[in-house]
Amino acid sequence: MVGHVHSIESFGTVDGPGVRLVVFLQGCPMRCLYCHNPDTWKLTGGTDTTVEQILSQFEKNRSFYTHGGITVTGGEPLIQIDFVTELFSAASHKGIHTCLDTSGITFRKNNPEIVDKFDRLMTVTDLVMLDIKHINPDGHQKLCGQPLEPILDFVRYLDEKAIPVWIRHVVVPGITYNQTDLYNLGLFIGTLHNVKALDVLPYHDMGKVKYENLGMDYPLKDTGPLGKDEAVAARQMILEGIRDGRLGLAN
Repeated sequence: MVGHVHSIESFGTVDGPGVRLVVFLQGCPMRCLYCHNPDTWKLTGGTDTTVEQILSQFEKNRSFYTHGGITVTGGEPLIQIDFVTELFSAASHKGIHTCLDTSGITFRKNNPEIVDKFDRLMTVTDLVMLDIKHINPDGHQKLCGQPLEPILDFVRYLDEKAIPVWIRHVVVPGITYNQTDLYNLGLFIGTLHNVKALDVLPYHDMGKVKYENLGMDYPLKDTGPLGKDEAVAARQMILEGIRDGRLGLAN
């Protein structure tokens, strides 16, 4: 099977445990205002790449990946779920740790065909890195151009399947840096049993250059980076929500 690959990073260190081969797939339905990879949005394009080619590249540097593995990201990798499933199946057969970096936006709990595809993928997925962009439905629609509900459905699905999850949340001044929303995000996370890590990521504006190079307008050009103190405070707000969520409490 051939996948449409935007690019491949040979020695990724922030896309799952250890040093990893990171495969960026082409195509994404999300339009996040702070996206740093708008060149991955188009469903067409990319380089046609086979599972065998990716595994061959992994094997060339396998000694560096002893505590790592393969991460598939994007764009939104689940746009190409059949390819990811084939890649992860082959990787698992070779004892390679597999990590899926996704927003979960393509999940549809009431569509048996889609759920069946997810079921097959999850049998060969060791870890899911999940971005929850905004916990408020209206805020999520404005930030990402997509509804929040499928993403939360996907998180609950992963919890039911007991798939290990790392949750990441980008904190943006004036958008997600809000005590109520951060606390409510924590409340939701506190209801889950499969979360192994939480990454609270301060927004930065280094994506401006890429937009300029692509001749695109950067939507958050007037938004400054989140400060270190604000990032620490944001994490504490989320952790407070997690604690109360686990205790069944709320403000």
